[in-house]
Amino acid sequence: MRIVAALGGNALLRRGEALTADNQRHNLRIAAEALTPLAREHTLVITHGNGPQVGLLALQGAASPDGEAFPLDILDAETEGMIGYLIEQELNNLLPTGRQCATLLTQIEVDARDPAFHSPSKPIGPIYDAEKARRVVRERGWSIARDGKYFRRIVASPVPKRILELRVIEWLVDQGVVVICAGGGGIPVVCREDGSLVGVEAVIDKDVASSLLARQLRADAFLMLTDVDAVYLDWGTEQTRPLRRVTSKVLRQHRFSPGSMAPKVRAACDFVDRCGGLAGIGALTDAQAILKGEAGTVVTRA
Repeated sequence: MRIVAALGGNALLRRGEALTADNQRHNLRIAAEALTPLAREHTLVITHGNGPQVGLLALQGAASPDGEAFPLDILDAETEGMIGYLIEQELNNLLPTGRQCATLLTQIEVDARDPAFHSPSKPIGPIYDAEKARRVVRERGWSIARDGKYFRRIVASPVPKRILELRVIEWLVDQGVVVICAGGGGIPVVCREDGSLVGVEAVIDKDVASSLLARQLRADAFLMLTDVDAVYLDWGTEQTRPLRRVTSKVLRQHRFSPGSMAPKVRAACDFVDRCGGLAGIGALTDAQAILKGEAGTVVTRA
C-alpha cells in the first residue's frame, strides 16, 4: 500500500513547549516510532508542518542588526531541510539496516494572481497575548489574527498547483526509499512569463499540499496525523462528538474552524473524491489503527 502521512505541528512541538532543538528531536523520535511500522509494511511518503519554525526564523531575521530578514520562500527551504534531517535520522535509527530515507526540498508552483496574496490567513510563528500582538503590528507591520486564546502572525496561503519535483519523488518511491518531502507545504514559487521560476512570500497549507501530493502519487491512503484523536462536530460545546467513519459527501456538509480543522477536512475530501482511496485524520500515535479504520476519522467515497 502506498501511503502519504502528513505530520501536524504536534509532531514537532506541543503547545506551550519552547522551540528548542531538544524538544523537537524528542517529539520527532515519538513520531518516528509511530511511523516505523507503516514504513516496514508499506510504501511511505512523509510530509510535515513548519509554522512555528518558519515564524521564529522570520522573527529572528527581523530582529537582526541590519533588519534584513530572509523572504519566506528561503525560510521555507531552511525549515524543510532542518526538520527533514531530524525525521530522517530518527527513522534511520529504527528501520532495518539497508532501508533508505531521503529528504527532498520540494518546490510547489502557485498562481501569482491567487487572491490569497491579498488576504493572508495562514498562522505562523509563536503565539502572542493581546498587548504583544499590538506591539508586533506597530513594529513589524505584520498581519495578526486570533489563534484560540492568543494571537499569531498570518501570511498568504495560496493554493498549490504543481509539484515540481514529482518525478524525482516517484523515482525514489519506486526504489523503496522513504521520502520526506513537501515539508511545510513546500517552497512556494511562481512561473514568470518567460517560464523561469521565482520564490514568493507565502506559506502553502501543509495539508492541502499533501493532498495534492497524495493524488499525484496515486496513493492508496492519505493520513493527517495531528494532536486531536478525530474530527469533532460542534467542537467546544456540550454536544461535541467525534466522527468515526464518514463519506466525503457527508463531511463536506459540515462547517469547521478555518484555521485548524477545515483545511484538513477539505484536503481529505479532495483526495477521496479524486482518487477513491482512504483518508484518515487523527492522533499520531494511532497511525496504524487509523489505517485499519479502528481509530480517528476515516473518510471514504462510498
